[in-house]
Amino acid sequence: MQKDDLKEKLIYINRITKVVKGGRRFAFSALVVAGNQSGKLGVAHAKAKQVTDAIKKATELAKRRLTHIPLKEGRTLHHDVVAKEGSGKVILRSAPKGTGIIASGAIRAVCEVTGIKDIVAKSLGSSNSHNVVRACRKGLLNQLSPKDIFSLRGKKKS
Repeated sequence: MQKDDLKEKLIYINRITKVVKGGRRFAFSALVVAGNQSGKLGVAHAKAKQVTDAIKKATELAKRRLTHIPLKEGRTLHHDVVAKEGSGKVILRSAPKGTGIIASGAIRAVCEVTGIKDIVAKSLGSSNSHNVVRACRKGLLNQLSPKDIFSLRGKKKS
């Protein structure tokens, strides 16, 4: 897989202030998702003194942390998923062809870079981007494809 065919999306930037004897020191943190739009997803958070450096660091980390997400027909989920991470809770529902991505900012970004084209999602609890993205990733990884279920049951697909 080429590094060029990966798509990155910046989800959140935060300014961090450290108060020292001489005044304030500023740093920045960035939350980035990356994916190849056909079932690979990477999420990363990085900090640096400059905004561009934080984004660059997070993007490189996300590209290194790619994991495979099983997709049904390469466009939606195999089944509905509820996932919780920290105080962030998400409900991800598979949708028929032509529905599109019906989701909020953080979940929408994750779905776009992963390659999910039809999904209905709802974020409950915390609106903190970090928790929502982590919960979304956890839910996507926890879904089981029919192939996985057959292997768990020790059966052959007929």
